[in-house]
Amino acid sequence: MGGGAGGRGGFHGVDEAAQRRLNAEAPRIRALGARVIELFRPYRGRILLTGLLVIAGAAIAVIPPLIVQRIFDDALFPVDGGRPEIPLLIRLVLVMIGLFLLSAVLGVAQTWLTSTVGNSVTGDLRVRLFEHLQAMELGFFTRTKTGVIQSRLQNDVGGVSGVLTNTVTSILGNVVTVIASLVAMILIDWRLTLIAVVLMPFLVIVQRRVGQVRARIAGETQESLSELTTITQETLSVSGTLLSKAFNRQRTESARYQAENRNQVKLQVRRAMSGQGFFAVVQVLMASVPAVIYLVSGYLITGGTDAITAGTVVAFTTVQARLLMPLMGLMRVSLDLQTSSALFARIFEYLDLVPEIQDSPDAISARNAPGPRGRIEFADVVFRYPDASPEARPTLQGVSFVAEPGQHVAFVGPSGAGKTTVLYLAPRLYEAHGGAVLFAGADVRTLTQESIIDDVGIVSQETYLFHATIRENLLYAKPDASEDELIAACIAANIHHIIAGFEQGYDTVVGERGYRLSGGEKQRIAIARVLLKDPPVLLLDEATSALDTVSERVVQEALDEAARGRTTLSIAHRLSTVMGADVIHVLEAGRIVESGTHGELLALGGLYAELAAEQVAATRVLETEAAVEEVVTGGVRAALTERRADRAPEDSAAADAVAALTAPVPLLDGARADERVHPVED
Repeated sequence: MGGGAGGRGGFHGVDEAAQRRLNAEAPRIRALGARVIELFRPYRGRILLTGLLVIAGAAIAVIPPLIVQRIFDDALFPVDGGRPEIPLLIRLVLVMIGLFLLSAVLGVAQTWLTSTVGNSVTGDLRVRLFEHLQAMELGFFTRTKTGVIQSRLQNDVGGVSGVLTNTVTSILGNVVTVIASLVAMILIDWRLTLIAVVLMPFLVIVQRRVGQVRARIAGETQESLSELTTITQETLSVSGTLLSKAFNRQRTESARYQAENRNQVKLQVRRAMSGQGFFAVVQVLMASVPAVIYLVSGYLITGGTDAITAGTVVAFTTVQARLLMPLMGLMRVSLDLQTSSALFARIFEYLDLVPEIQDSPDAISARNAPGPRGRIEFADVVFRYPDASPEARPTLQGVSFVAEPGQHVAFVGPSGAGKTTVLYLAPRLYEAHGGAVLFAGADVRTLTQESIIDDVGIVSQETYLFHATIRENLLYAKPDASEDELIAACIAANIHHIIAGFEQGYDTVVGERGYRLSGGEKQRIAIARVLLKDPPVLLLDEATSALDTVSERVVQEALDEAARGRTTLSIAHRLSTVMGADVIHVLEAGRIVESGTHGELLALGGLYAELAAEQVAATRVLETEAAVEEVVTGGVRAALTERRADRAPEDSAAADAVAALTAPVPLLDGARADERVHPVED
């Protein structure tokens, strides 16, 4: 930014008081300046050239007023009273036009260089931060607000663009312009310079006040960042992060982000270049200083001072007018530098975060592990969430079990017992604090995270679908899958016939988070996505808890198909969904308190039997059909009655539980279903 435009800083038009308060909240980062300079190292040649252009442009900008003085005093109105010197006038005019042309060329080149360098560094920083956040463990996203993460990526990194493209060159250009202008003014007339210097602060204060008012009224929208914001929301939320980790798609997401980021860089460069026309329009300056100069010049000429000529007055007022904006820019230097440091500090704070879960230097692939593929073992595992109180009990304490290849192992228990934590520890989405989690016979800490996730498929209760087509959502699991593979997975998930009924088939857009589909349809697409991945281990985290009875039955059939031949760890609140498991572990307060099959646990008469009794009782309140009872009990009423007589002492919890499970369900003759729940008042 050469000449008079040099006053435009990196944060022009902001609420200064609010900005200073925000700056004060920034973290303290050691060696921040050196780290910022390191960002520019790949572009140091362009930066040096930019600095030279800024200095040259600022210096050239004050030369035309000096030529104007000669035009008036030597060419147009010679001081000796002679006729105009046309040859001299032509030469001076050509020199002025040449300087204007050179200044314009330098300005365009400087803008291109600063915009290119600034936005390139910003783009590098944005991708670097995005990739670093993708490497963070799942726990980071569960304890950090998505809005805070987005603010770092969009607002802070976006603000840095203004620093890199404007602030540094603004400071340099302003300093050169102010010095050159003051020297030129002194050379023209030192007395007028004193008057201008005295009056200039008043003009600067007025202009600053006007700028602050405009800052409160005008706000710049950043629509060019909308797509980046969407990617951030989808990928760096808890659900999106879990999904990308489950399918090892972090690199794909980074590539997607890089592609949009490159587009963003181009848009920012185009925006900066197209905005030069607006930046070239200088605010109409108040006429107080030139008017005073005219008045003083009149008195000096009347007093017989020969040094004051028409050329002197014109040249001086021209130089003085160029001094206003650079002075305003220099008055903002402190705030600009402070704001720049605060932005970089917040960015480096995130870049300095160290993932809690990292591959060891000698980590091996899960495929090279010594045990059978698909075997999962917990050996006296202890786990506590990082934000838990030191006095609070661990989420898991001494949990041990083995899931053999192809076996279905279910976990039930009250809320907060630690069931979901077990599922997240198995693929090392969290790190155990004690004991060991073994995957295919090897401690997960000795395996690469990618190889573990390659062998795991996760279906959670919160189905996450991108705002894309069904095909694109399915291909997230296997980008090179064929059409036949897609259809086979969807048939197995019991969803192909529904997709085929859509007008666009597999090219149907599901909408934001799949809002155009029902809960059961979304869940079955998620199951098809896992089937397409075809992992040997399947983790089911209450995959049917949010569905109605009919949808649950359909989805459960799809889950049963998905689990066939795979090691399956499942969590369920509805015991009817895990009754067929090979083994059921009952968790309470972070410990496994019971283990066995459905029938064995009922006969045991412990916590599982109590949970079963509670669910049957709840079912009777809501529905009184015998078919519901049959689903819950699994057709084992007779066997349960026998076990009650043989193994459950009277008045025990087991006796009550089995009685609840085996007692006939009374029907209310003639009553409608809604009246059974809400009896009609007399």
